[in-house]
Amino acid sequence: MTRAEVGDETKMWQVTDRPERPAGLFDARYRAFLATVSDVRPQLHRYCARMTGSRLDGEDLMQETLFEAYTKIETLDDGRRLKPWLFRIAHNRCIDFLRRRDARVRAESAYSDDVGVVTAEPETGDAHHAIELLVGHLPPKERACVLLKDVFDYSLEETAELVDSTIGGVKAALSRGRAKLADLPADAPGAASRPLDPDTARLLQRYVDLFNRHDWDGVRGLTSADARLRVADCFDGLLRNSPYFGEYERNPERWIMEFGVIEGEPVLLVLFRRGGRWQVAWPVRVHIARGVIDRIEDYYACPWVIGNASESDLKLSSKPPGG
Repeated sequence: MTRAEVGDETKMWQVTDRPERPAGLFDARYRAFLATVSDVRPQLHRYCARMTGSRLDGEDLMQETLFEAYTKIETLDDGRRLKPWLFRIAHNRCIDFLRRRDARVRAESAYSDDVGVVTAEPETGDAHHAIELLVGHLPPKERACVLLKDVFDYSLEETAELVDSTIGGVKAALSRGRAKLADLPADAPGAASRPLDPDTARLLQRYVDLFNRHDWDGVRGLTSADARLRVADCFDGLLRNSPYFGEYERNPERWIMEFGVIEGEPVLLVLFRRGGRWQVAWPVRVHIARGVIDRIEDYYACPWVIGNASESDLKLSSKPPGG
């Protein structure tokens, strides 16, 4: 996602035909619902992350998926169908997200519709990870079908239901997708690192320095009066109404914030001192507009976001990229 697209991200969350998320601290009932779906969340995030090409965008969409499911849970008449139902909601969210980024047009314009059919089944095991890394090169429908069938092992019938297609349509999408993946070089590039402009880099450097000194008044001075905070599973509302900085202050473990890059996106990373060394625990997104911080997104409750990140996906830096 580009810097300009990030500026429109809050608008992406405001879908008029769905209930708004609760403001402030999430209530006990919603947190209980999140606990009931905890087992499926890593897979759900994995799907959303590979569909969007971003671990953090994928987590944002999964959060929206779960809240939508929570508001519609009474429509699910068979609890055994919970997992595919959640995948269906997540898939629709991902497609909407990609359309709003015009990713569908950009991706599909690079390919012809008359790609030859590949009948061979894909490899299994370690090849799943390779598919996930390269699947972002495919148009959305092919991307979804390859992920669901070849990575998540859904049947043709289940995949067709999830992507709202026919079995024939899924077979065709799989054939095209597999052919394109087979033609990609083994070292096909992933997301390029996006440097920050100097003003943004300086502000983030100041934010990190103040955060690590626990100078919460100084940190607040870098934020706008109506800055928003989103902490996965916990809070969504105005930063000034949150217990955010107090939670960091009260944490008994040693922690520090550093700069980093996840799949090409500059982020802040929280590290904890464990086993004699610093370990990355979770990422934080800080959004800047007109010279001040207007939104913070903290992913502390989402270990799956970086749980399987490779060294090439997740990098630490002593200063902000471009700074």
